[in-house]
Order: sequence, then structure tokens, then C-alpha cells
Amino acid sequence: MRRRLAQATVVFVVIFAAAQLVRPSPANPPTDGTRTIQADETTKGLTTVLDRSCGDCHSNATVWSSWYTQIAPLSWLMAHEVTKGRQAVNFSEWAEYSAAKQRILLAASCNDAKSGKMPGPYTFFKPETRLSGQDVETICAAARQTEAKATGASQ
Repeated sequence: MRRRLAQATVVFVVIFAAAQLVRPSPANPPTDGTRTIQADETTKGLTTVLDRSCGDCHSNATVWSSWYTQIAPLSWLMAHEVTKGRQAVNFSEWAEYSAAKQRILLAASCNDAKSGKMPGPYTFFKPETRLSGQDVETICAAARQTEAKATGASQ
């Protein structure tokens, strides 16, 4: 029994070490600062929350220097989650979205923040990304303001 445990340990260590050779690319796409949500005048109060709690997965400004982005298989999971996050909404590409899409994305962000879906389990690795009640209210207020602005413009 001891021999099998030793063999299993050696196999695990070899596989874990080999996995470290398979690295996701830590490169971020280039960003035009004039096209980000930070450049949008109507979202000024929101950007602090987004930069702190949402930027690693929902922008082109992902910080890849944390320990969990360096060790497989966590590095693979992080790369996958960043890809999914950018596909859902990319605050670095905010100007690419129509005004209607921006309203929908902000409303969805409000709902996800209220329900605790976002920032999700990421807070386990980076506790400072947790959203306070005030942060959630900031996100939802921006969504309401954007909706009210659109409703007022269409009347």
C-alpha cells in the first residue's frame, strides 16, 4: 500500500510539473483609452468600482502577475474566465456597443452584482474585489441613470 501511494505521488508530481509548461498567453489586447467606459462622461462614479472589482475579467487591463495566474491549472482557469468575461462585456471596448446594448449591459451588471453572481468566486483569490452594498448601488445607479437618459431622450 505504501509503495502504491509513493508511486501515485510521483506520478502526480510529474504531471503537475509538466502542466506548468503549458502556459496561457498573459498578453492583453491593445486598448484605445478614448473607447473605454472610463472615457464615458456619464459613468464617472462607476469607474472606480469597475477598475477594482471588474477590470481583471471584463477589460483589456487584466493583471496577470498574481500567483494564481502563474500556476497550472489555476492559470488555465483564469485565462478561460477572462476570455468568457471579455466576451460577456468588455469595458475597454465600451464605445463598440450601441447605446441600447450599453443600457442592457449596465442593467445586467446591476442584476449580477445584486445577486452576488459577480464578481463570483474570484473574491476568494482577490478579496479586495468584493462588492460592498455601496458598490452595488453605484453600479445600479449608473444603470438607472443611463436608462433614464435614454427614456428622456426618446420622449
